[in-house]
Amino acid sequence: MTLKHGASTSDTFTSALALIERNVETAVTHLSRMISIDTSFPPGRGYGAFADLMSELLTPLGFDIERVEVPRDLWFAKNGPACGDRINVVARKGSGKPVCGLYFHVDTVPVAPGWTRNPLSLTIEDDKLFGLGVADMKGTIAAALLALGAAKTAGLPLFYDPMLLLCTDEEGGLYPGIRYLAEQKLLKGHILNFNGSAAPRIWAGCFGIFNLQITVRGAAVHAGEGNRTGTGVNAIDGALPILNAISAMKAEVATKISNLTPPPHSTGPLRPSLNISAIHGGTVGGQVPAEVKILVSRRYAPEECFDDLREELEKRVLGCVEGSDLKIEFDLVGHLIPTEDPDGPHWPRWQKALSIGFGYRPEDFSKWGAASASDFGYVQKAGFGPEILLGGLGRPESMIHSPEEHTTRQDIIALAKSILAYLAADFAAEDIPENTTQS
Repeated sequence: MTLKHGASTSDTFTSALALIERNVETAVTHLSRMISIDTSFPPGRGYGAFADLMSELLTPLGFDIERVEVPRDLWFAKNGPACGDRINVVARKGSGKPVCGLYFHVDTVPVAPGWTRNPLSLTIEDDKLFGLGVADMKGTIAAALLALGAAKTAGLPLFYDPMLLLCTDEEGGLYPGIRYLAEQKLLKGHILNFNGSAAPRIWAGCFGIFNLQITVRGAAVHAGEGNRTGTGVNAIDGALPILNAISAMKAEVATKISNLTPPPHSTGPLRPSLNISAIHGGTVGGQVPAEVKILVSRRYAPEECFDDLREELEKRVLGCVEGSDLKIEFDLVGHLIPTEDPDGPHWPRWQKALSIGFGYRPEDFSKWGAASASDFGYVQKAGFGPEILLGGLGRPESMIHSPEEHTTRQDIIALAKSILAYLAADFAAEDIPENTTQS
């Protein structure tokens, strides 16, 4: 049999593709179980339970399971929101074939106000699947399991030994799990990163982001005595100039332009951004508030310098309280560095595999970056790469990081077929770089 773009395949491959179609409800069941485990970050308490589920689902597929915990002194910030063990899962097959890593982050953002469905229970409406993390990115795990199960049942020979990397703290953490795996030299081969979109995209890299928590400390006192000399210092009142200064900086930051190619659906160039992401402070009306915490998120372009940006932000904040009785503490509670252009020799074959699943034509593909951030800048910095392949389930209409996040059965099937094709030994064999190297 010959498929589009000259990718010759066997009857076994065709049978495996058909199994993906027939067994999609198994993937939906797996996804339902994943969604029911709250792995939201912050705080990230559900990683152990999720690792247990992954071990249960991957062991029957012939994987050896290793749980790798990120040491507390690397990810813990004194005033930060993270808590619980940072348990990553590395699932291997050791047949001696070349290794292809399949990367997934298992954390989600917290539940945002506005959900009309239970975000921690999979809701099925026609072809749509609703739930927190279904597109970003637990649905991609379900797709990979569907592909691997089909390959096993059909007896499809694989060129690559898949190594699943199920990692913690991508959603703004201080020390993402994939960073630790890279620095510990636990990665092999090359990696398919499924924290991307379902678009015909060639990844050009992405922005970095850091989350700085600003703690403003005053002094508590009975609210009825707040005017007495030498008593309470209202931290919330004291934070107002800081909020105004950050708002002014936000406008300044938005005038900058990155050289990174924007997505085709973008209305203009990619720009850095500064946002106040969270504010917590005060207790009751009868007490002058002694503390307020402000979380500031700064997305920065590859052309910008993190150290300079942090220094500038902290300097502006300190200038707002100069001469007052307020105390300021800064805590870096999350940081993802920019990912450089991850192009490499495996991209042409991955494009063909995406075409098998999603039906793309070669001319549909374009190369672009994003103002969203990835934890793979750390992977490149650790000396792994620079090539990183990208795929996923994200679409503009998927509502990722928003109420009513969803994906579809058809996209899960399409991604599963793409994964199966890429791993298969008889799919586009002439485009496998390792074949050229070995010859």
